[in-house]
Amino acid sequence: MPNKKSDFPEIAAVDLGSNSFRLQLARVADGHLIFHDSLREAVRLGAGLDNNNNLSADAQQRAIDCLKRFGERLRGLPPQAVRAVATNTFRVARNAPNLMEEAQAALGFPIEIIAGREEARMIFVGVSHSLPPAMHKRLVIDIGGGSTEFIIGRGIEPMEMESLYMGCVSYSLRYFPDGKLTENAFERARIAAAAEIQSIRKHFVAEGWDEAVGSSGTAKALGEIIRLSGLGEGEITREGLAFLHEQLLKAKEIKRIDLPGLSADRAAVLPGGLAIMMAAFDALKIERMTTANSALREGVLYELLGRLHDQDTREVTVSSFMRRYHVEPDQAARVREMALRLLAQCADQLQQWDEETAAQYLTWAAHLHEIGVSIAHAGYHKHSAYIVENADMPGFSNMEQETLGLLVKAHRRSLAKLEANLIGHHDRLLLILILRLAVLFHRNRQPDHYPEPALSILKSGYRLNITSTWLKDNPLTEAELLNEVAYWKEIGLSLELVS
Repeated sequence: MPNKKSDFPEIAAVDLGSNSFRLQLARVADGHLIFHDSLREAVRLGAGLDNNNNLSADAQQRAIDCLKRFGERLRGLPPQAVRAVATNTFRVARNAPNLMEEAQAALGFPIEIIAGREEARMIFVGVSHSLPPAMHKRLVIDIGGGSTEFIIGRGIEPMEMESLYMGCVSYSLRYFPDGKLTENAFERARIAAAAEIQSIRKHFVAEGWDEAVGSSGTAKALGEIIRLSGLGEGEITREGLAFLHEQLLKAKEIKRIDLPGLSADRAAVLPGGLAIMMAAFDALKIERMTTANSALREGVLYELLGRLHDQDTREVTVSSFMRRYHVEPDQAARVREMALRLLAQCADQLQQWDEETAAQYLTWAAHLHEIGVSIAHAGYHKHSAYIVENADMPGFSNMEQETLGLLVKAHRRSLAKLEANLIGHHDRLLLILILRLAVLFHRNRQPDHYPEPALSILKSGYRLNITSTWLKDNPLTEAELLNEVAYWKEIGLSLELVS
């Protein structure tokens, strides 16, 4: 068994898309990835959404069955070596939380729902690593089942990222619901896609790019059909798109589409994907687009590799936020150091997280808990939490931002309004207490010497041991500790002060 997180010989990424679920595995050799195994299933989860954005029982079962098969392949890998991400359908489905619990049990690993821009960022990372190194700007378009990502970047760094709510599954179902392929249906689909792209067109055209690249299933399918039809070498062109449009109109029905290299499951969503690509070519004035073999799952693997080698994008994001919101680094460091010392005293009683994960959350929260001061000091913890929960934070999943936002929001004042979010969350409660104590002890913002408080967990709450002489010399801190006892009592938990 590897004893260091960077020693894992194999790592895996699971991409739960709206059309397909994909599993990609890679070996780590000399700090590089060697892709050696993959699985793909056309689950078409997005097709299971009803008018109220609820997933049907059949769609959920397809997802669970697929994840059980993926879970078998992943069996034996340590948790740190696997990262599973869910995209648009999980973002919009109202009953996604119900599916998530069963899905994680089927896969055997946690699943993160990622925001659209985070999906775009990791797509660009994956695509860039598969292309020849270049310092010119690239435009990457990834048409997924439920969303389409647009990214402009240079090298492996994205510069502009957008995720639009349109995809090959959703558009095929919306504009070709009966399977009929008519000019009127294509026109309505193209106009709808153009309206979505209009919101980003001016900004993206002004930014400019030197090369356009298409990634994921739609782009690869279009490029391959164009190649096999003798219209190019796999590149997507206006001529090729016009030819495909004509061929689909001639077929008249989805079930009668007969194009070289086109699988049955891809044919079902090709009309919507083609309409979106045609709209993108027109709106952004694209003449030619190459295709990439990599996309989100490869980006997830490179992100995971970075984490294993202490190059975590999340750490870069937190440092950037500290600079942007003028956080006092010495104060953040003081709060972090005390929080980690308190955590070490009770880490053996964590239930949901390991000590490393808990320490990460405490470190991020210590560094970001005061970013809201830049908006207003009054209620700054609420401003800090709002930023953390709603800002684009590269590297962070929705769940991580939600958890971090809760820690930041709960680091001071009453806990009563947050009680519903805390019930049953043993580890969250412990981390909130630790952060609150670390902030409380360093309220004077000076590098004073503090005694080592001893924190322990009781059945009905917590106990904090601290020397009586120190409390006598620090009456303001003693008064605040007594207030803290009252705050925890409000939510039915005890905090015993023992001196």
